[in-house]
Amino acid sequence: MDAEINEKKKIFNININCLTMKETLRIIEESIEKRTKIHHVSINAHKVNLINKDSCLEAIVDKANLVNADGSSILLAGKVLGVNIPERVTGVDLFINLLKICETNGYRAYFFGAEEESLHCMIKNIKRDYPKLQIAGFRNGYFESKDNDDIVKNMNESKADVLFVAFSSPKKEYWINNNESKLNIPFLMGVGGSFDILSGVTKRAPGIFQKYGLEWLYRFINEPKRMFHRYFFGNGKFLILLIKEYAKKKRRSFLERCN
Repeated sequence: MDAEINEKKKIFNININCLTMKETLRIIEESIEKRTKIHHVSINAHKVNLINKDSCLEAIVDKANLVNADGSSILLAGKVLGVNIPERVTGVDLFINLLKICETNGYRAYFFGAEEESLHCMIKNIKRDYPKLQIAGFRNGYFESKDNDDIVKNMNESKADVLFVAFSSPKKEYWINNNESKLNIPFLMGVGGSFDILSGVTKRAPGIFQKYGLEWLYRFINEPKRMFHRYFFGNGKFLILLIKEYAKKKRRSFLERCN
């Protein structure tokens, strides 16, 4: 496991583990069994843009043990920059696969985030779909800073093996980073809007959109006002960053040949 988790490739100054879903799940299982802590992060175009303007977030992601390529944009960047990323490991698919593993292996899962109604709907659906899953605890994502220590204490007392944090970025990365040393939970993962998907509040893109990496288009069709800035301006920013990164790569290659 150590060799796989330490072997990373750099894209946009972000160190990414170039792993398949199967390899990622095996590493996570081993970490839970050995009680070695992992902070998992998923990378897509939106997060690349956030990191580009937030040096603290960049440092947090750089420190994270396990970083997967979530978006098809990252696979595209890998091809352009000559980095072999075998496949997408989407956050929501990893989340669902981990629920199955938790149920099979008897791992205790704690769910943190989303609105109260969405959270309870998700828990109800999880109990229906994974009846043997041990739910260590759950709470919504709305709290005051003075309550944070009590929340962490409750998580530790729950004896959870896995913590899923359903905040948006960069809030989830900041929260996990700030509390990681206080948590006695081996696997920590930010899952963004995955709770809303499992609760049924948000519809996931149909399989054909997932297959071709067009979930963003499906979300835009369903929420055009909310998603316009993120996807059209955001994707444009990402492409500009990719072009700049490619130009740097070509320049380095030229200078190496000259030397």
